[in-house]
Amino acid sequence: MANDEKKPEFWSVPSSEMLQKFRTTPEGLTSSESKERLKRYGANILKPKRQSDTFTLLLSQFKSPITIILLFAAGLAFFLHEPTDTIIITIIILISSLLGFWQEKGAADAFEKLLAVVQIRAAVLRDGKEKEIPVEDIVPGDVIILNAGDIIPADCLILDSKDLFVSEATLTGETYPVEKASDVLSAETPLAKRTNSLWMGTSVVSGSGKVLAVSTGKGTEFGKISEKLQLRPPETEFEKGISHFGHFLMEITMLLVIIHLRDQCISGSSDP
Repeated sequence: MANDEKKPEFWSVPSSEMLQKFRTTPEGLTSSESKERLKRYGANILKPKRQSDTFTLLLSQFKSPITIILLFAAGLAFFLHEPTDTIIITIIILISSLLGFWQEKGAADAFEKLLAVVQIRAAVLRDGKEKEIPVEDIVPGDVIILNAGDIIPADCLILDSKDLFVSEATLTGETYPVEKASDVLSAETPLAKRTNSLWMGTSVVSGSGKVLAVSTGKGTEFGKISEKLQLRPPETEFEKGISHFGHFLMEITMLLVIIHLRDQCISGSSDP
């Protein structure tokens, strides 16, 4: 469920107003309220839907026009009792398809391992006491305690900090740690300049801080990126060219087969 209590420009709102908006306090949520919000917002996880299982992924490797032509050629060679040609073409098909399957499956597995980086535990204030909980149980309105080495488990607004430096390389590409502090910024401030905000998937290099969780799960900036990564990227010009060439070869092959069959029929009908 969407974080309907969240303002897109939360970095431009004073922290006291954000606490009121999320109906929480600097001492955090109560255990009962956090359970209700967990049901409302859902778990704080980035778990993409698998687009296909292993078997379906393997079968998809045989859908390209060139592979179809090779399969047709292998079938034709087998029909014409050419075992050597049949074996060679079949081996080429298998090697090509298995390489493609291995690369796609490896990319999917690597993506899942990348998302597992944020599956950690975090220190939050519940019932006025500091408590460690699984990161997936964090909800909007939670007050999180951060220290050096922690992975930030949600998009947050800083309530209080001390010498807080954060590495945002995973999100913005900035190689140097960024100093963070409680402040109110302009609504037009770009993401890389929002020094009063923290982002899911980034990490604390030094210092400490108390922050308010504003967005969790797929509502975070990291979550939006992961959603885009799950979409199939558009075909490159090279891939389009290969596809068009494959369809062209299919058309030529079918045309040659039709002509060959027609010639055989003509020659057969002209025999006495």
